[in-house]
Amino acid sequence: MPDDHAPMIRTDIPHSARIWNYWMGGKDYYEIDRVAGDAGLEVDPDISTMAVQSRQFLIRAVQYLAREHGITQFLDIGTGLPTMQNTHEVAQSVTPTARIVYVDNDPLVLTHARALLTSTTAEGVTTYIDADYHDPERIIADAKNVLNFEEPIGVMFMGVLGHARTYEDLRRIVDTVLAAVPSNSYLVMWDGTDDSKSYVALCQNYGETGGTPYVPRPQEQIRAVFDGLELVDPGFVSITQWRADSTDIGEIRPISAYGAVARKP
Repeated sequence: MPDDHAPMIRTDIPHSARIWNYWMGGKDYYEIDRVAGDAGLEVDPDISTMAVQSRQFLIRAVQYLAREHGITQFLDIGTGLPTMQNTHEVAQSVTPTARIVYVDNDPLVLTHARALLTSTTAEGVTTYIDADYHDPERIIADAKNVLNFEEPIGVMFMGVLGHARTYEDLRRIVDTVLAAVPSNSYLVMWDGTDDSKSYVALCQNYGETGGTPYVPRPQEQIRAVFDGLELVDPGFVSITQWRADSTDIGEIRPISAYGAVARKP
């Protein structure tokens, strides 16, 4: 029987996760998302580069934390649609016992998560929490059922905090989660910046379609999220330049997506 309480997946309004999937070369989108995605490419041709390179940044960051620092727990907040080389797949390829908790409150994302976000190893754990990142206290409480908050955790916000209602909310969300994890945990975070007029215009146009607004912010505001943490070399940079291998990601010029990996002392 149908679940009368299940949130409805809207196919008549463009959806940021589905559009992002389209830009990444995925298959999980509707016609309205393709139309919106193509319109976005006309405004900012670099947006597909941002989508692809964001996944490359995730892969490099998770591999780095798992291999170089032995991080075996990851809290990926604002997961988005599962695609290739998700956090659990990367982490468990390095450490089969890795435990990953994904967080999202989007009904479409959660539908895909139930089907696709499963451990790649028998020893590992992969699960998801249905929660809004504006409620970090609930996320922490639920994540404690799976992750050991006495051991280091890799906390991830991958290009999602532009959806925060305000910059103050953004800082509160990140600060609350980081306050709950122990020393030697890491923050992996990037977000869209307002360096490019075409990217800013694209985000404004998307907000006018009825989708959840995404606000590109100045680099210095994104950089400030890492205050009090120890930045991993090369520091706060365009995601295309974070430990980039030109044979791995191709074009490595800066784009309007900046972030870093940083350790909590």
